[in-house]
Amino acid sequence: MSIVVERATIPCGSCGAKVTELRRGRCWACYQKWAEMRPVPRGATCAVCDERRRDNLRLVEMHYRSVTLCHICAARMLKLPKAPNSIDGLRRALQRDRRKQDRRADGADRRIFPRERRVGDRRGPPRATSFSDTNPNFVLPDFEDLEIEIQDEDIEVVEQTLVRESPRLPRP
Repeated sequence: MSIVVERATIPCGSCGAKVTELRRGRCWACYQKWAEMRPVPRGATCAVCDERRRDNLRLVEMHYRSVTLCHICAARMLKLPKAPNSIDGLRRALQRDRRKQDRRADGADRRIFPRERRVGDRRGPPRATSFSDTNPNFVLPDFEDLEIEIQDEDIEVVEQTLVRESPRLPRP
């Protein structure tokens, strides 16, 4: 004689499937669809690496709060054995040493036009140490009003183009 043990089931709030566990009132499949469809706010950046491209960002739940992370940081967070309690703890857990320091050697720069190539980085705020000739955020100083004097002989008369309505042709 076999004994059948029935588990308690709860209906999903979206699809009505009877499951043993709900997340935000949804089964895991409906929750996953709902989580992927949530839009990322305008101007959002990854809380860990400061990625700004909206195509690479998504909202991830961390301790019942929504946090904006890029796909790579979100995947790495999900692989952690236990999610840290704070964003700073998450940054420390996902920190990569190779981004901390300049990896270029102290050798001579052999380029014809030596200049900083790593300006306008998509991660984080623009660096103040970048050279002004390649800085995309370079702003010219405000100048006083500029007055240009034109003499009569500098003015050239230009023919004007006249626009006329096209003649209507009779319909056949």
